This record gives sequence, structure tokens and C-alpha cells, in this order.
Amino acid sequence: MKVAVLMGGWSAEREVSLVSGAGCADALERLGHEVVRIDMERDVALRLAEAKPDVVFNALHGTPGEDGSVQGMLDLMGLKYTHSGMATSVVAIDKVLTKQALIPHGIRMPGGHIVKSESLYLSDPLPRPYVLKPVNEGSSVGVAIVTAEGNYGNPIGRDVVGPWQEFDELLAEPFIRGRELTTAVLGDKALAVTELKPKSGFYDYDSKYTDGMTEHVCPANIPAEIAAACLEMALKAHRVLGCRGTSRSDFRWDDERGIEGLYLLEVNTQPGMTPLSLVPEQAKYLGQGYDALVETILRDAQ
Repeated sequence: MKVAVLMGGWSAEREVSLVSGAGCADALERLGHEVVRIDMERDVALRLAEAKPDVVFNALHGTPGEDGSVQGMLDLMGLKYTHSGMATSVVAIDKVLTKQALIPHGIRMPGGHIVKSESLYLSDPLPRPYVLKPVNEGSSVGVAIVTAEGNYGNPIGRDVVGPWQEFDELLAEPFIRGRELTTAVLGDKALAVTELKPKSGFYDYDSKYTDGMTEHVCPANIPAEIAAACLEMALKAHRVLGCRGTSRSDFRWDDERGIEGLYLLEVNTQPGMTPLSLVPEQAKYLGQGYDALVETILRDAQ
């Protein structure tokens, strides 16, 4: 097939998307497909119209490639594309909408509410420790953990660097102590559970995409009950949201509380496909190599 690979763009995750896109494009060429590589600019619709692909492989991360904008454009153009459709993308990129969709189906997620960033300079929105994060960014972009001992100040200092300087509104959630787990879903199957052990701090953007900064334990050394719950919750979230192709669900597990301490944090509809990414790692653990994974995602395009 003739496949246009969309990558790059202008989100905070541009550089990671370029690596994901290059990996997917290389794999598609090895598989015998004709590949057109498109580093997305504002003229992307024109470039796609000129390319006339059979399928668009969406290797974008963050907005506008993961929030329904690109999906809506591709729908209007009548082009088939990989990963989730417009409606699913609109909901899944928004952490509040995701909670509203999943919690009624019995999926345990942290509580929390939206706060105006200006209000943080007056008082804390929750008892410390708590987490502040943008409502619709991925890859832990703009996440801050506010603790009693931290150096953000109490209340947070207006001049202190943090997401409150970049975003007018933030989602405030209780901090969940414990361990970082993640589960990928491919098609209609949950793959495995990986534990992420950052060498310092928490699993932020740098820890995700800098070689050597995070240890991946796949499969995770956790009780069978917790592993089964991760697989079940990730697959249920994938289905409830209407995800296509592949998704990845991220969890925090308070190992002092057993099954009651397991919380789903978010669902990623455009998970990374870099050499350090978790979906290829879990697929490999189950015997599916990178090229075969890319082909599976391509064949699920609609």
C-alpha cells in the first residue's frame, strides 16, 4: 500500500513523534509498502491531497495529532488512518472527560478537580501531597508533584517555575504513593504489565525518553491479582473509550493497600513507537517484533 506517515507537528512532544514516525516509516518500507514521510505543518491537508495515500499512519503525539483535530480532518478528506478516531481522541486526551467516561464503568481513577492556576498562589487546592497536571497533554508534560517538603513554596510562589506558568487551568489530583505500572492493548488484547522504575524523581518526560533514566521491568514483578487487574482495566478502558489499533493505560499502585490501591491514571491513544517505548517492548515480550507490530496497527486502520 501507499502509506503516508504523519509525524512531528508542533506539540510539546514533537521530537518524540519524529523518532516514532521514522521508526514506523522504516518498518513500513521493510515490509514493502510505499511510504511518504510528512513532518506535519499547517499545509498538511494539501500535502496529503497531493500524496493520495491508501492509508495514513498517524505517528503524532499530543495536540493536534492526538486530540481529534487531525482525525476530524482525515475523516473529512475520506482517508483511512491508524489508531483511534475523532470522538475517542477528543475524550481520551482530556483527563476530566476520561474520568467521566470510565469511572461509571467501575474503573478506579484518582479524584480531583480543575483549578485556576492563579488560585495556587493563594492556597493549596488539596491537602499535600498532590499532583498538578495539564488537562490535555501527554507524556507527563507539565506535571508537578507538590509536597510539604518541596521547594515550590507554601502557597506556591508566583515566580516558581511550574505548569502554573504555562497553563491557565490545571487538574489537581491526590498523590498516590507506590509503583508505576503500564499496560498496552493491541487490537482487542491486553499485552502485558511493565513496571517503570525511574532512576530519580518520577516518570516524567525526561525519564520516559532519555536512555538509561528508567528501568523497565517486563513482566512486572507484582502479585498475579494486580497484574490481572491491570490487564482487565486497560482492556476495559480501551473498549469503553472506543480505541482502535493500540492504546496504553498508565497506573499507580499503592502496594500497601493491595487491589484497592490500584488506580488508572490515563489512557494514551497514540503511544510512542520509539526504541524506548513500552508498546513495542510488550509486543516483543509476547513474541511480536517491531515490524510485525507496525503491520498489525496498519491493518487495523479505518
